[in-house]
Order: sequence, then C-alpha cells, then structure tokens
Amino acid sequence: MRNYLDLGQVRVIAGKEFSDRIRNRWVLAVAIIFSLFALAIAYFGSAQQGSVGFKGVDVTIASLVSLVIYLVPLIALILGYDAIVGERERGSMDLLLSMPITRFEILLGKFLGLAAALAVSTALGFGAGLLPISGGVESKDLYHYAGFVLSATLMGMAFLSLSMLVSVVSTDRIRASGVAIGLWFFFVLIFDLLLTGALVLSDGSLGSGVFGALLMLNPADVFRLLNIFSSEQVQNMYGLATVMPDRLTSPAVLGAVMAAWIVVPFLIARWRFR
Repeated sequence: MRNYLDLGQVRVIAGKEFSDRIRNRWVLAVAIIFSLFALAIAYFGSAQQGSVGFKGVDVTIASLVSLVIYLVPLIALILGYDAIVGERERGSMDLLLSMPITRFEILLGKFLGLAAALAVSTALGFGAGLLPISGGVESKDLYHYAGFVLSATLMGMAFLSLSMLVSVVSTDRIRASGVAIGLWFFFVLIFDLLLTGALVLSDGSLGSGVFGALLMLNPADVFRLLNIFSSEQVQNMYGLATVMPDRLTSPAVLGAVMAAWIVVPFLIARWRFR
C-alpha cells in the first residue's frame, strides 16, 4: 500500500462525482431553487412590513439567512449520506479498493467532487437570483453578498463532511439516510431550542461566554453569526449582539470554527474508513 497521496487519483474520483451530479441535473436543479428563492426574497422579503421591492443587500441577506439554514444543510446531508455506504452496497467499493488507489484518496476525491457540485450550485443559484437587480447595487454591497454566498457554501461543506462521516460508519443506506435526517433535525431545529431552554432555566446565570461557546457547537449557528456580525443593520434585526462576547464575533474566529467543522468530521471519517 502506498504511503503518499496521489493527487491524480483524487482528481479522477472527484471529477467522476462532479460529472455525475452534472449529468443527473442535480447542480442545475439546486441552482434554480436557490435563484428563485433569492429573487423572491429580494423583492418580497419586506412584504410583512407592508411594502415590496428590493430594500437593500443587508435586508435581503437577513431574510436569506433563515432560509439557507434550513435548505443548505438538508441538501448537503442528502448529497453525501450514501457516498461510501452506497458504493459498498452496490459492490463497487470492492472494485475500487482492488485498484491501485488508497482509501484516503477515495474519501478525499468523493468529498471534493461533491463539495464542488455544492459550491457551484450555491454560487450559481444565489448569484443568478440577484442578477436582475445587480445594476442598482453598489460594489461594496456585492462584496457583502459574495461573503454571504461564501459562508453558505462553507456551511454546506461542514454538513457534507458530517454526511461523509455518516456514510462511512453506517452499515446500509437506509440507516445512513435516517441518521442524516436526524442530524438535520438536531442542528437546524432542536439545538437552538435546547440552548434557549437552558438559557431560560439558568435564569440568566449562563454567562455570555458559555452561551457563545455553545453556539460554536452548531455549524448552522456559526453561519448565522458570520452574517449577523457582518453588518450593523443585520445585527439590529437579531438580538444576539447584546449577548455575544466580542472575541466570538470576529469573522476570523468564526471562519476558523467553520473550517474546523469541515475538517474534523472528515478526519474522523478518514480514521474510521481505514
């Protein structure tokens, strides 16, 4: 067995995963969904205030954040839950492992190919969604929106990494899909409810440092914080600005935490796959 990484093998596996998503129109379908939501929210996000129309990038991002937290993790988890266990059930994993390729190269290639498909669909979808109104947007707002799209992509990769771990440790696709959906429910729906309940039960004794650290345990919350503290206008729409310690609102710190959410589950999956 080789003890070095062959990038050519990784590129082949990644290219196959990406081209498969292109051929089955997965990338196109997700991009269309994202673009329709982005365009609808850009125009109708302020309808509950009695007005419609584009109100600015900050308002649009504030509205999109809640949608992305529900949609992107679900798509990422569905995308990767059968990447390994599916090959194992079909018998093609034995064929792959009989070739001069390591398990790490297989895992890394699959992750990079799926991550590329997710990144392309996210960038194309949210980019095309605001294309009709981009003429009236200043360059600094476009950079702000690009940062939002980048953070959404990183969050998707974090959940994709979790789904790869699920795929490695699961014995069949049915169990893998159940665990993937369970992770979505926990991180997107249950986690914040538990955290809010703990905050209420503590009667305010839960310090801001502890509260902020607990938020770091959820990649969806890290994504939310990245976009909340990117603009004062967005901060005013949320109530976290008064409870989050300054050291945990830095984009560099939050970006490092999100990177850890991408890398750590993948490393655990690599260890388990070996």
